[in-house]
Amino acid sequence: MDLQLTGKVVVITGGAAGIGAACTTAFLQEGCRVAVCGRSLEKLDAFKAEMVAAGYELFVYVADVAKPQELERFAQQVYDKYGRIDVWVNNAGVSHKAKLLEMSATDWDNVLDINLKSVFLGAQVAARYMRQGEGGVILNASSYAAVIPSAGGGAYAASKAAVSSLTRTLAAELAPYNIRVNGYIPGVIATQMNAKRLAEQPEATLGQIALNRAGDAKEVAAGIVFLASGAAGYITGIDLEISGGKFAVQIPGEPWKW
Repeated sequence: MDLQLTGKVVVITGGAAGIGAACTTAFLQEGCRVAVCGRSLEKLDAFKAEMVAAGYELFVYVADVAKPQELERFAQQVYDKYGRIDVWVNNAGVSHKAKLLEMSATDWDNVLDINLKSVFLGAQVAARYMRQGEGGVILNASSYAAVIPSAGGGAYAASKAAVSSLTRTLAAELAPYNIRVNGYIPGVIATQMNAKRLAEQPEATLGQIALNRAGDAKEVAAGIVFLASGAAGYITGIDLEISGGKFAVQIPGEPWKW
């Protein structure tokens, strides 16, 4: 299947680690020109060296996605270099474990700024450039916490539920400009964020998942690439759940015992 992505310019926030890095690699393999941003120049340079060694070109830029001026400078740099922006992936995110009654306002603001405000800002910036061309695709990182929140992760869940709502509104408001907007909901993915949980509670965690295993970041990236592609041309305003069937039924692990 021709995904109609060759030559497209793709921007990925938080694109040098975890799911973001897997997305970067997947889009490069599809023949896209990719730009990523992050807060650590050291990590960005190391990831760029890895991609160059694999035979790809990668544009990296240091930016804090919660700061509008830095995000705007990043987008301008990408546009100056490539002359267009076709796909924008609002992937950057942060998790913070804390009971709501014990969480500081500063920590709450940090979670909401990085997980939600950055999506709002990124969509605004991306849309301004996409409207100058033929349109584009904006993809937003939600989470399974938006479907079922977890005690101790209230700020994270609230931010991701808001992202899912924002995605639907953006899809409607940007449709006249030929800009599609979708979200993606990773389940338990074998990344650094879930390493402790998988190590300490493997049976309880995997027992919630119909496929009875953690996902790979590459599997999430494949779904994101699909949503960005021409093959998804009539899909907008949805969240694609990539969770291995998490809580598809009340006790997904039961059939594995039969």
